[in-house]
Amino acid sequence: MSLYDDAVLVVKSHEGQDELRQAYLDHLAAHPDGVWKACTAGHITASALVIDPEHGRVLLTLHKKLRMWLQTGGHCEPQDATLEAAALREATEESGITALELLPGGPVRLDSHPIPAPCHRHFDVQYAVKALPGAVQEISDESLDLRWFPYDEVAGVADESVVRLLDATRARL
Repeated sequence: MSLYDDAVLVVKSHEGQDELRQAYLDHLAAHPDGVWKACTAGHITASALVIDPEHGRVLLTLHKKLRMWLQTGGHCEPQDATLEAAALREATEESGITALELLPGGPVRLDSHPIPAPCHRHFDVQYAVKALPGAVQEISDESLDLRWFPYDEVAGVADESVVRLLDATRARL
């Protein structure tokens, strides 16, 4: 199965967010290359909120280009067999934590947002991963900073999309 086929299946099976889910499916139907960064009409991305439920905190990265506190994530790569694999790879690369475990049940949310040209739009498929006990983070070259935030501090540092992702993740837990 190709990454494109996996993306279609994952989005089709996502419960809720019906209008947004349909927009993702319409985009993929119109753009067979819609999972790749080269698709300038917009493309699928995979992200993961790194969560430590034992300590009631999340790990956010201060994005180098956007200068915003965000969940880990990014573009799909040729070696990614699935969106889950892409999200886990991105979370591992950007957090430096190798002891991560995907929350079961598929993506937690979908979030589409405009980005600067030439790409124009990200169709983000958002997962959540648990940092296993003893996990140690290490900042990557894609970030200005990497920091754990208690749940109740996230709204003060991150935008609404991150807050919605945290709320949906906590509800799933």
